[in-house]
Amino acid sequence: MKPHTIAALDIGTHSIKMMVAKVLEDSGDVEVLGLAEQRSAGVRKGAVVNPEETTKQILFVKQKIEQMSGSRVKEVSVTLGGSHLFVASSHGIVAVSRADGNISQEDVDRVLSAAQAFSLRSNTEILDIFPQQFIVDGVAGIKEPIGMRGIRLEADVLAICCFTPYLKNLTQAVLAADLEIIDTVPSPLAAAATVLTLQDRELGVALVDIGAGTCGLAVYSEGDLIHTAVFPIGSDNITNDIAIGVRCDHDVAELIKTEFGSCMGSRGKKTEKVQRPDGETVSFSMSFVTHIIEARVKEILQLVSKELKKIGKQGLLPAGLVFVGGGAKLPRLVDFAKKELKLPSRMGVPHGVLVSEAKPELLSVMGLIVSSADSGGGAPSGIFASGFWNKVRRVFKTFIP
Repeated sequence: MKPHTIAALDIGTHSIKMMVAKVLEDSGDVEVLGLAEQRSAGVRKGAVVNPEETTKQILFVKQKIEQMSGSRVKEVSVTLGGSHLFVASSHGIVAVSRADGNISQEDVDRVLSAAQAFSLRSNTEILDIFPQQFIVDGVAGIKEPIGMRGIRLEADVLAICCFTPYLKNLTQAVLAADLEIIDTVPSPLAAAATVLTLQDRELGVALVDIGAGTCGLAVYSEGDLIHTAVFPIGSDNITNDIAIGVRCDHDVAELIKTEFGSCMGSRGKKTEKVQRPDGETVSFSMSFVTHIIEARVKEILQLVSKELKKIGKQGLLPAGLVFVGGGAKLPRLVDFAKKELKLPSRMGVPHGVLVSEAKPELLSVMGLIVSSADSGGGAPSGIFASGFWNKVRRVFKTFIP
Protein backbone atom coordinates (compact mmCIF):
# COMPACT_ATOMS: atom_id res chain seq x y z
CA MET A 1 0.00 0.00 0.00
CA LYS A 2 1.50 3.34 -0.99
CA PRO A 3 1.82 5.71 2.01
CA HIS A 4 -0.39 8.76 1.80
CA THR A 5 -1.67 11.52 4.06
CA ILE A 6 -5.38 11.98 4.73
CA ALA A 7 -7.37 14.62 6.60
CA ALA A 8 -10.81 14.82 8.19
CA LEU A 9 -12.94 17.64 9.55
CA ASP A 10 -15.64 17.18 12.19
CA ILE A 11 -17.86 20.24 12.64
CA GLY A 12 -19.82 19.95 15.87
CA THR A 13 -21.95 22.17 18.05
CA HIS A 14 -19.27 22.57 20.72
CA SER A 15 -16.04 22.29 18.75
CA ILE A 16 -14.48 21.89 15.32
CA LYS A 17 -11.84 19.15 15.04
CA MET A 18 -9.41 18.44 12.25
CA MET A 19 -7.19 15.36 12.13
CA VAL A 20 -4.35 14.49 9.77
CA ALA A 21 -2.97 10.97 9.55
CA LYS A 22 -0.91 8.70 7.35
CA VAL A 23 -1.48 5.11 6.31
CA LEU A 24 1.38 2.83 7.35
CA GLU A 25 2.77 0.96 4.36
CA ASP A 26 3.36 -2.36 6.11
CA SER A 27 0.22 -2.85 8.21
CA GLY A 28 -2.31 -0.54 6.61
CA ASP A 29 -3.05 0.96 10.03
CA VAL A 30 -3.58 4.68 10.39
CA GLU A 31 -1.09 6.76 12.38
CA VAL A 32 -2.35 10.15 13.57
CA LEU A 33 0.05 12.98 12.76
CA GLY A 34 -1.88 15.79 14.33
CA LEU A 35 -5.17 16.88 15.86
CA ALA A 36 -6.40 20.44 16.21
CA GLU A 37 -9.54 21.57 17.99
CA GLN A 38 -11.24 24.92 18.25
CA ARG A 39 -14.47 26.13 19.84
CA SER A 40 -17.27 26.22 17.26
CA ALA A 41 -18.82 29.40 15.95
CA GLY A 42 -21.71 29.75 13.55
CA VAL A 43 -22.97 26.26 14.41
CA ARG A 44 -26.28 25.58 16.13
CA LYS A 45 -27.57 22.12 17.04
CA GLY A 46 -25.01 20.51 14.73
CA ALA A 47 -25.90 22.60 11.66
CA VAL A 48 -23.89 25.47 10.18
CA VAL A 49 -26.07 28.58 10.36
CA ASN A 50 -23.36 31.24 9.85
CA PRO A 51 -20.81 30.04 7.27
CA GLU A 52 -18.55 33.09 7.64
CA GLU A 53 -18.04 32.53 11.38
CA THR A 54 -17.52 28.81 10.88
CA THR A 55 -14.91 29.45 8.18
CA LYS A 56 -12.82 31.51 10.63
CA GLN A 57 -12.69 28.58 13.05
CA ILE A 58 -11.89 26.10 10.28
CA LEU A 59 -9.01 28.31 9.14
CA PHE A 60 -7.69 28.36 12.70
CA VAL A 61 -7.63 24.55 13.07
CA LYS A 62 -6.25 24.19 9.56
CA GLN A 63 -3.34 26.52 10.26
CA LYS A 64 -2.65 24.82 13.58
CA ILE A 65 -2.67 21.30 12.17
CA GLU A 66 -0.49 22.25 9.21
CA GLN A 67 2.09 23.49 11.70
CA MET A 68 1.82 20.28 13.71
CA SER A 69 2.00 17.87 10.78
CA GLY A 70 4.41 19.82 8.61
CA SER A 71 2.24 19.38 5.53
CA ARG A 72 -0.39 21.43 3.77
CA VAL A 73 -4.01 20.28 4.02
CA LYS A 74 -5.81 20.61 0.69
CA GLU A 75 -8.78 18.23 0.94
CA VAL A 76 -10.89 16.74 3.71
CA SER A 77 -13.78 14.46 4.44
CA VAL A 78 -16.32 16.34 6.54
CA THR A 79 -19.28 15.51 8.76
CA LEU A 80 -22.77 16.90 8.25
CA GLY A 81 -24.82 17.13 11.43
CA GLY A 82 -28.15 18.42 12.69
CA SER A 83 -31.66 17.13 13.27
CA HIS A 84 -32.57 18.14 9.70
CA LEU A 85 -31.13 14.78 8.58
CA PHE A 86 -33.79 12.16 7.92
CA VAL A 87 -34.17 8.81 6.17
CA ALA A 88 -36.59 7.55 3.53
CA SER A 89 -37.05 4.06 2.11
CA SER A 90 -37.44 3.59 -1.62
CA HIS A 91 -37.78 0.84 -4.20
CA GLY A 92 -36.43 0.64 -7.75
CA ILE A 93 -37.14 -1.81 -10.58
CA VAL A 94 -35.54 -2.30 -14.00
CA ALA A 95 -35.38 -4.94 -16.72
CA VAL A 96 -32.06 -6.75 -17.06
CA SER A 97 -30.38 -5.28 -20.13
CA ARG A 98 -28.26 -8.15 -21.44
CA ALA A 99 -29.78 -10.58 -23.92
CA ASP A 100 -28.33 -13.57 -22.02
CA GLY A 101 -29.98 -12.39 -18.79
CA ASN A 102 -26.71 -11.96 -16.87
CA ILE A 103 -26.95 -9.07 -14.40
CA SER A 104 -24.12 -6.55 -14.85
CA GLN A 105 -22.81 -3.57 -12.88
CA GLU A 106 -24.71 -1.37 -15.33
CA ASP A 107 -27.98 -3.03 -14.28
CA VAL A 108 -27.13 -2.45 -10.61
CA ASP A 109 -26.38 1.21 -11.29
CA ARG A 110 -29.65 1.61 -13.18
CA VAL A 111 -31.79 0.05 -10.47
CA LEU A 112 -30.13 2.18 -7.79
CA SER A 113 -30.81 5.26 -9.92
CA ALA A 114 -34.43 4.17 -10.33
CA ALA A 115 -34.74 3.84 -6.55
CA GLN A 116 -33.76 7.50 -6.21
CA ALA A 117 -36.73 8.67 -8.25
CA PHE A 118 -39.04 9.69 -5.44
CA SER A 119 -40.40 13.07 -4.44
CA LEU A 120 -38.98 15.09 -1.57
CA ARG A 121 -40.36 18.11 0.21
CA SER A 122 -39.09 21.55 -0.76
CA ASN A 123 -35.48 22.46 0.10
CA THR A 124 -34.43 18.90 0.81
CA GLU A 125 -32.25 16.51 -1.17
CA ILE A 126 -30.73 13.05 -1.04
CA LEU A 127 -27.28 13.02 0.52
CA ASP A 128 -26.56 9.32 0.06
CA ILE A 129 -28.25 5.96 -0.51
CA PHE A 130 -27.64 2.57 1.08
CA PRO A 131 -28.87 -0.59 -0.66
CA GLN A 132 -30.74 -2.91 1.69
CA GLN A 133 -31.35 -5.82 -0.67
CA PHE A 134 -31.74 -6.78 -4.32
CA ILE A 135 -34.61 -8.82 -5.69
CA VAL A 136 -34.10 -10.97 -8.81
CA ASP A 137 -37.27 -12.24 -10.47
CA GLY A 138 -39.14 -12.04 -7.16
CA VAL A 139 -36.44 -13.73 -5.06
CA ALA A 140 -35.54 -11.31 -2.22
CA GLY A 141 -32.66 -11.05 0.20
CA ILE A 142 -29.89 -10.98 -2.41
CA LYS A 143 -26.78 -8.99 -1.51
CA GLU A 144 -24.73 -9.30 -4.70
CA PRO A 145 -26.76 -9.81 -7.88
CA ILE A 146 -23.92 -9.28 -10.38
CA GLY A 147 -23.40 -12.45 -12.41
CA MET A 148 -26.82 -13.89 -11.60
CA ARG A 149 -29.33 -14.55 -14.35
CA GLY A 150 -32.73 -12.92 -14.43
CA ILE A 151 -35.27 -10.83 -16.26
CA ARG A 152 -36.23 -8.28 -13.62
CA LEU A 153 -33.98 -6.61 -11.04
CA GLU A 154 -35.33 -4.70 -8.06
CA ALA A 155 -33.63 -2.88 -5.17
CA ASP A 156 -34.73 -1.66 -1.76
CA VAL A 157 -32.65 1.28 -0.57
CA LEU A 158 -32.39 3.55 2.44
CA ALA A 159 -31.86 7.17 1.45
CA ILE A 160 -30.37 9.70 3.85
CA CYS A 161 -31.72 13.15 3.10
CA CYS A 162 -30.92 16.61 4.38
CA PHE A 163 -32.03 20.24 4.38
CA THR A 164 -30.34 21.77 1.33
CA PRO A 165 -29.57 25.23 2.83
CA TYR A 166 -27.66 23.61 5.70
CA LEU A 167 -25.67 21.46 3.27
CA LYS A 168 -24.91 24.57 1.24
CA ASN A 169 -23.82 26.46 4.39
CA LEU A 170 -21.46 23.66 5.36
CA THR A 171 -19.99 23.45 1.87
CA GLN A 172 -19.56 27.21 1.69
CA ALA A 173 -17.79 27.32 5.07
CA VAL A 174 -15.31 24.59 4.13
CA LEU A 175 -14.58 25.85 0.61
CA ALA A 176 -13.99 29.37 1.92
CA ALA A 177 -11.23 27.90 4.09
CA ASP A 178 -9.45 26.83 0.87
CA LEU A 179 -10.29 23.16 1.37
CA GLU A 180 -11.68 20.70 -1.18
CA ILE A 181 -14.41 18.37 0.07
CA ILE A 182 -13.76 14.71 -0.73
CA ASP A 183 -16.99 13.53 0.83
CA THR A 184 -19.75 14.64 3.18
CA VAL A 185 -20.70 12.05 5.80
CA PRO A 186 -23.81 12.20 8.02
CA SER A 187 -22.61 12.70 11.59
CA PRO A 188 -24.43 9.68 13.11
CA LEU A 189 -22.45 7.40 10.78
CA ALA A 190 -19.02 8.96 11.07
CA ALA A 191 -17.73 6.96 14.03
CA ALA A 192 -19.01 3.65 12.66
CA ALA A 193 -15.93 2.93 10.53
CA THR A 194 -13.58 2.78 13.51
CA VAL A 195 -15.93 1.77 16.35
CA LEU A 196 -18.21 -0.93 14.95
CA THR A 197 -16.82 -4.32 13.95
CA LEU A 198 -18.19 -6.46 11.14
CA GLN A 199 -19.62 -8.77 13.79
CA ASP A 200 -21.41 -5.87 15.49
CA ARG A 201 -23.08 -4.86 12.26
CA GLU A 202 -23.98 -8.42 11.37
CA LEU A 203 -25.52 -9.21 14.76
CA GLY A 204 -27.37 -5.91 15.13
CA VAL A 205 -26.08 -2.80 16.89
CA ALA A 206 -27.04 0.81 17.57
CA LEU A 207 -24.38 3.51 17.72
CA VAL A 208 -25.43 6.45 19.92
CA ASP A 209 -23.42 9.65 19.44
CA ILE A 210 -24.14 12.11 22.26
CA GLY A 211 -22.81 15.50 21.22
CA ALA A 212 -23.19 18.92 22.76
CA GLY A 213 -26.27 20.00 20.81
CA THR A 214 -27.59 16.80 19.25
CA CYS A 215 -27.71 13.05 19.72
CA GLY A 216 -27.20 10.86 16.67
CA LEU A 217 -28.36 7.27 16.19
CA ALA A 218 -27.21 4.74 13.58
CA VAL A 219 -28.66 1.20 13.58
CA TYR A 220 -27.09 -1.73 11.73
CA SER A 221 -28.37 -5.26 11.20
CA GLU A 222 -27.23 -8.13 8.97
CA GLY A 223 -24.27 -6.00 7.92
CA ASP A 224 -26.31 -3.07 6.62
CA LEU A 225 -27.33 0.36 7.87
CA ILE A 226 -31.08 0.09 8.46
CA HIS A 227 -31.91 3.36 10.22
CA THR A 228 -30.47 6.67 11.36
CA ALA A 229 -31.85 9.67 13.22
CA VAL A 230 -30.67 12.85 14.93
CA PHE A 231 -32.38 14.28 18.03
CA PRO A 232 -32.10 18.00 18.90
CA ILE A 233 -30.90 17.28 22.43
CA GLY A 234 -27.40 16.79 23.77
CA SER A 235 -25.07 17.25 26.71
CA ASP A 236 -25.46 21.04 26.63
CA ASN A 237 -29.08 20.54 27.66
CA ILE A 238 -27.82 18.83 30.81
CA THR A 239 -25.48 21.74 31.51
CA ASN A 240 -28.30 24.25 31.01
CA ASP A 241 -30.58 22.33 33.37
CA ILE A 242 -27.86 22.30 36.03
CA ALA A 243 -27.30 26.05 35.56
CA ILE A 244 -30.99 26.70 36.11
CA GLY A 245 -31.37 24.23 38.98
CA VAL A 246 -28.26 25.26 40.90
CA ARG A 247 -28.63 28.94 39.90
CA CYS A 248 -25.14 29.33 38.54
CA ASP A 249 -23.63 30.44 35.23
CA HIS A 250 -23.06 28.06 32.34
CA ASP A 251 -19.31 27.56 32.85
CA VAL A 252 -19.79 26.63 36.50
CA ALA A 253 -22.62 24.26 35.55
CA GLU A 254 -20.31 22.59 33.01
CA LEU A 255 -17.68 22.18 35.72
CA ILE A 256 -20.23 20.63 38.08
CA LYS A 257 -21.36 18.22 35.36
CA THR A 258 -17.88 17.09 34.35
CA GLU A 259 -16.33 16.95 37.85
CA PHE A 260 -19.24 15.70 39.96
CA GLY A 261 -21.95 14.49 37.56
CA SER A 262 -23.14 10.91 37.24
CA CYS A 263 -26.05 9.13 35.59
CA MET A 264 -26.57 7.03 38.70
CA GLY A 265 -25.57 7.88 42.25
CA SER A 266 -26.39 7.78 45.90
CA ARG A 267 -29.48 9.52 47.15
CA GLY A 268 -27.72 10.97 50.17
CA LYS A 269 -27.68 14.64 51.06
CA LYS A 270 -23.99 15.22 50.43
CA THR A 271 -23.16 18.81 49.52
CA GLU A 272 -20.27 19.85 47.30
CA LYS A 273 -18.78 23.24 46.49
CA VAL A 274 -17.06 24.78 43.47
CA GLN A 275 -15.44 28.15 43.14
CA ARG A 276 -16.38 30.60 40.45
CA PRO A 277 -13.72 32.58 38.55
CA ASP A 278 -14.62 35.66 40.61
CA GLY A 279 -13.91 33.76 43.82
CA GLU A 280 -17.49 33.21 44.89
CA THR A 281 -18.36 29.70 46.11
CA VAL A 282 -21.30 27.76 44.68
CA SER A 283 -22.79 24.99 46.83
CA PHE A 284 -24.99 22.24 45.46
CA SER A 285 -26.56 18.95 46.45
CA MET A 286 -25.04 15.89 44.76
CA SER A 287 -28.38 14.08 44.76
CA PHE A 288 -30.06 17.05 43.09
CA VAL A 289 -27.44 17.22 40.33
CA THR A 290 -27.67 13.46 39.79
CA HIS A 291 -31.45 13.75 39.53
CA ILE A 292 -31.10 16.43 36.83
CA ILE A 293 -28.62 14.34 34.83
CA GLU A 294 -30.69 11.17 35.15
CA ALA A 295 -33.79 12.94 33.85
CA ARG A 296 -32.04 14.30 30.74
CA VAL A 297 -30.17 11.08 29.94
CA LYS A 298 -33.40 9.13 30.39
CA GLU A 299 -35.06 11.47 27.88
CA ILE A 300 -32.29 10.77 25.35
CA LEU A 301 -32.55 7.01 25.87
CA GLN A 302 -36.33 7.15 25.51
CA LEU A 303 -35.87 8.82 22.11
CA VAL A 304 -33.45 6.05 21.13
CA SER A 305 -35.94 3.42 22.33
CA LYS A 306 -38.73 5.06 20.33
CA GLU A 307 -36.66 4.90 17.14
CA LEU A 308 -35.75 1.26 17.76
CA LYS A 309 -39.41 0.44 18.32
CA LYS A 310 -40.28 2.19 15.06
CA ILE A 311 -38.06 -0.21 13.10
CA GLY A 312 -38.91 -3.29 15.17
CA LYS A 313 -35.53 -3.51 16.92
CA GLN A 314 -36.46 -2.55 20.47
CA GLY A 315 -34.65 -5.00 22.73
CA LEU A 316 -33.55 -7.00 19.68
CA LEU A 317 -29.95 -5.92 19.10
CA PRO A 318 -27.53 -8.66 20.23
CA ALA A 319 -24.51 -6.33 19.96
CA GLY A 320 -26.44 -3.71 21.94
CA LEU A 321 -25.64 -0.03 22.21
CA VAL A 322 -22.27 1.59 21.56
CA PHE A 323 -21.79 5.11 22.93
CA VAL A 324 -19.54 7.78 21.42
CA GLY A 325 -19.36 11.57 21.61
CA GLY A 326 -18.34 14.03 24.30
CA GLY A 327 -21.61 13.58 26.17
CA ALA A 328 -20.91 9.86 26.52
CA LYS A 329 -18.22 10.60 29.13
CA LEU A 330 -20.83 10.90 31.88
CA PRO A 331 -19.98 8.38 34.61
CA ARG A 332 -22.17 5.26 34.74
CA LEU A 333 -23.88 6.04 31.43
CA VAL A 334 -23.40 2.44 30.27
CA ASP A 335 -24.94 1.03 33.47
CA PHE A 336 -27.87 3.42 33.19
CA ALA A 337 -28.47 2.47 29.54
CA LYS A 338 -28.45 -1.25 30.38
CA LYS A 339 -31.05 -0.60 33.06
CA GLU A 340 -33.29 1.60 30.93
CA LEU A 341 -33.18 -0.15 27.53
CA LYS A 342 -32.47 -3.73 28.63
CA LEU A 343 -29.69 -4.06 26.04
CA PRO A 344 -25.95 -4.77 26.20
CA SER A 345 -24.12 -1.43 26.30
CA ARG A 346 -20.52 -0.30 26.07
CA MET A 347 -18.32 2.66 25.28
CA GLY A 348 -16.95 2.83 21.75
CA VAL A 349 -13.25 2.21 21.19
CA PRO A 350 -11.37 2.83 17.93
CA HIS A 351 -9.94 0.08 15.73
CA GLY A 352 -7.27 0.56 13.10
CA VAL A 353 -6.04 3.91 14.45
CA LEU A 354 -2.71 4.38 16.21
CA VAL A 355 -3.35 7.21 18.65
CA SER A 356 -2.16 7.88 22.19
CA GLU A 357 -5.58 8.97 23.44
CA ALA A 358 -9.00 7.90 22.15
CA LYS A 359 -11.50 10.27 23.70
CA PRO A 360 -15.19 9.61 22.89
CA GLU A 361 -15.51 13.04 21.25
CA LEU A 362 -12.73 12.18 18.77
CA LEU A 363 -14.24 8.99 17.41
CA SER A 364 -16.21 10.69 14.62
CA VAL A 365 -13.16 12.39 13.13
CA MET A 366 -11.22 9.13 13.56
CA GLY A 367 -13.96 7.29 11.68
CA LEU A 368 -13.59 9.68 8.75
CA ILE A 369 -9.85 9.06 8.75
CA VAL A 370 -10.22 5.27 8.81
CA SER A 371 -12.80 5.23 6.03
CA SER A 372 -10.67 7.50 3.85
CA ALA A 373 -7.72 5.18 4.42
CA ASP A 374 -9.82 2.15 3.42
CA SER A 375 -10.72 3.82 0.15
CA GLY A 376 -7.18 4.91 -0.64
CA GLY A 377 -7.73 8.52 0.31
CA GLY A 378 -10.77 9.04 -1.89
CA ALA A 379 -14.45 9.09 -1.02
CA PRO A 380 -14.89 7.05 2.17
CA SER A 381 -17.33 4.48 0.89
CA GLY A 382 -16.08 2.02 3.50
CA ILE A 383 -17.55 4.01 6.34
CA PHE A 384 -21.02 2.57 6.11
CA ALA A 385 -20.75 -1.10 5.31
CA SER A 386 -18.49 -3.85 4.09
CA GLY A 387 -18.21 -6.57 1.48
CA PHE A 388 -20.20 -5.93 -1.67
CA TRP A 389 -21.42 -2.53 -0.52
CA ASN A 390 -17.85 -1.21 -0.52
CA LYS A 391 -17.84 -1.84 -4.27
CA VAL A 392 -20.99 0.15 -4.92
CA ARG A 393 -19.88 3.56 -6.09
CA ARG A 394 -21.13 6.74 -4.48
CA VAL A 395 -24.19 8.03 -6.32
CA PHE A 396 -24.19 11.53 -4.90
CA LYS A 397 -21.32 13.94 -4.39
CA THR A 398 -21.17 17.01 -2.19
CA PHE A 399 -23.06 20.00 -3.51
CA ILE A 400 -20.62 22.71 -4.62
CA PRO A 401 -22.16 26.16 -5.04
